[in-house]
Amino acid sequence: MLPQSMLRTCHLLVLMLCVSAIEDFDWTKNDHGSFYYGVFPTGFSWGAGGSAYQTEGAWNVDGKGMSIWDAFAHKKGKIFLNDTGDFSCEGYHKVKDDISLMKDMNLKHYRFSISWPRILPTGIKNENINEKGIRYYDDLINKLLENKITPIVTLYHWDLPQILEEKYRGWQNASMVNLFNDFANLCFERFGNRVRHWITFNNPWSIAVEGYETGEHAPGLKLRGVGAYKAAHHIIKAHAKVWHTYDTQWRNKQKGLVGISLSGDWGEPVDISNQRDIEAAERYVQFYMGWFATPLFNGDYPQVMKDYIGRKSAQQGLGASRLPVFTAQEKSYIRGTCDFLGIGHFTTRYITQKNYPSGRGNSYFTDRDLAELVDPRWPDPGSEWLYSVPWGFRRLLNFVKKQYGNPMIYVTENGVSEKMMCTDLCDDWRMQYFKDYINEMLKAIKDGVNIKAYTAWSLLDKFEWDEGYSERFGLYYVDFRDKNKPRYPKASVQYYKSIISSNGFPNQRELESWKGKAIETCSSSNQLLAAGKSNTSHYSEELGGAKTKTNCYFIQSLTGILFVLPLQLEDCPRKIRNLQES
Repeated sequence: MLPQSMLRTCHLLVLMLCVSAIEDFDWTKNDHGSFYYGVFPTGFSWGAGGSAYQTEGAWNVDGKGMSIWDAFAHKKGKIFLNDTGDFSCEGYHKVKDDISLMKDMNLKHYRFSISWPRILPTGIKNENINEKGIRYYDDLINKLLENKITPIVTLYHWDLPQILEEKYRGWQNASMVNLFNDFANLCFERFGNRVRHWITFNNPWSIAVEGYETGEHAPGLKLRGVGAYKAAHHIIKAHAKVWHTYDTQWRNKQKGLVGISLSGDWGEPVDISNQRDIEAAERYVQFYMGWFATPLFNGDYPQVMKDYIGRKSAQQGLGASRLPVFTAQEKSYIRGTCDFLGIGHFTTRYITQKNYPSGRGNSYFTDRDLAELVDPRWPDPGSEWLYSVPWGFRRLLNFVKKQYGNPMIYVTENGVSEKMMCTDLCDDWRMQYFKDYINEMLKAIKDGVNIKAYTAWSLLDKFEWDEGYSERFGLYYVDFRDKNKPRYPKASVQYYKSIISSNGFPNQRELESWKGKAIETCSSSNQLLAAGKSNTSHYSEELGGAKTKTNCYFIQSLTGILFVLPLQLEDCPRKIRNLQES
């Protein structure tokens, strides 16, 4: 055993390495570079994903309990066009069909989530286990494995049992830590002999901020300046408890891994020669991904969050910071509870310093003292928040490498939506997005980033939360107006399949042929889809759409503003927050 003095020295060295890792990231060097031809490491895993509420439908069948998203979507005015996920893609009834789609694409893994209320209708393990729900996930897992597709399972993709929201106020209550652990432990017990990759939470930033700060997501609470921080605090502790439960009770038997999936848009300084802009950009990333990653890797919140929220709280006359505090014991318990880091990434923002006076009131957004901008030249397929900025992906991956000691990374979400009703399945913008973003990921691997898997988001068009069915992320088009919810392959299916088959981008000549083949294969699907789309024009007019080409309608922005300028509506929902009034 090492003497105490040596242990203290080792501890100090580790801390110094952590600090130096942060300093090593060069904010002033952004190498956009040219396209890089090359292939991914042998064994790299290619997949696609979805989530329970977005795809399963069957919201009240076979004993499933109500979730907060069932309750939220049923309230008029919460979701665009009052859509709900009641039926969605009917994935609950189409397991065999959807796995056939995955097999045809040669997917190596499929990421899905287990609906907590489908297997525990009241949310509490010792009250009622719904065996029909268990059988559904058993069937899904078994069929995936039969087709040599690895299941990557998310335990919480936002669909909290409604009873727990009503009884405990959801993630505002510390009781959720043990209740979630009981649910996770049941999943390990029933499915862990076949599942080796577990993700505790998907994008806890959205759970906390959009669920408890802005109220645009379920459960729809607007607890400004406090709700998001409290929810995040309990989520982090719940993740750590589940990790320890797996580590002590199941790891030796099941040989699996437990991680978390964090969303992270990249923040790039507006002026890389301006230290204030660099600090603002790092603050943006730390308040976004670092909020959750830093405690799991280092044991506590990012120092910049503690500093800024603490100072704002003091200026507002509060006796303590609005950011909760981990005890010394909790810091030790939380640190190191991440076998792999899942990263969901879609877009980038330019960031500049912007001081918000304390008189503006409590807000997660004003706590950051920054403004977000985008370049109007960035490609935008219609979703106000999602601009294509491929180089930001490489920047984020390298930042994670430097910040957290090059952890094992699974890219758990990456893709692009289109905000239109369109019978043209030749989605050239999505093919370009995948080509550019996956290539930046390949460059990051060349940089030494430890990336093991990539998950295209998403396999199917599906319910897109507060946007309803107005945004489509899918590789496969789903006709939601047909009760059978038929799937039609978009051109991007063939294009992504080509990337998978080649394990990257072998040479320019081969790459040039991919797009032509993809366009050829989508023409027949276009004809089949168009035959059943006689109502397209009427439906698009209901959406306020503007015709842009034959049978293709882009949905107008709710604000009518095309380009984003510096943001001042930081307290508003995302679709408004990402726009500046004229």
